[in-house]
Amino acid sequence: MLKGFTKAHLSCGCALSFRDGTDEASPVTVVLEVKAPGCTNPRHVSGLALYDYREALRPSTRFGIVGEEEFEEEG
Repeated sequence: MLKGFTKAHLSCGCALSFRDGTDEASPVTVVLEVKAPGCTNPRHVSGLALYDYREALRPSTRFGIVGEEEFEEEG
């Protein structure tokens, strides 16, 4: 599944590693192996996984905006 990719570096200098995921919904797990000394992102924590929140791509469960009936021009 990983197709040869095992390591990567972000522009902030942090090092990533790729591992097999836990299920079909997340086939790859990305782990922040080493946080760079100059990285200012507080979400980058060494040894923790960076998650892909795929539910953000799912259709909304909220009610949509109610459309107007029909538009008729005056005059």
